[in-house]
Amino acid sequence: MYSKKVIKHFQNPSNMGKMKNPDAVGKVGNPKCGDIMKLYIKVKDNKIKDISFETMGCVAAISTSSMITDMAKGKTLDKAMKISYNDVAEELGKLPPIKMHCANLAVKALQKAIKNYGCSKATTH
Repeated sequence: MYSKKVIKHFQNPSNMGKMKNPDAVGKVGNPKCGDIMKLYIKVKDNKIKDISFETMGCVAAISTSSMITDMAKGKTLDKAMKISYNDVAEELGKLPPIKMHCANLAVKALQKAIKNYGCSKATTH
């Protein structure tokens, strides 16, 4: 059902854990399946310098959270905003169609963190 890469990211997730003093946080959830994702970012020179996540959810939710942090780290905010749920699923070696919403949730968490960063920056400068 899951690719080896999905299982790898589930068993050994990258960048997992709450971040101290993040520049912004993106929190999203799916009431139907109960998945909740929190994504933390630190930004320097318009690039994602550090990123981490906390996810309560299934194998696919944890794997997509892990993968999106790997994909976004080091990217400019604009490039990170362009990561799609299909990009995440392809990097993981495909997800079952019933689990594609997890990739979408991970993308929304990243986008929300970036938007929240932009909002906080606008109010502090």
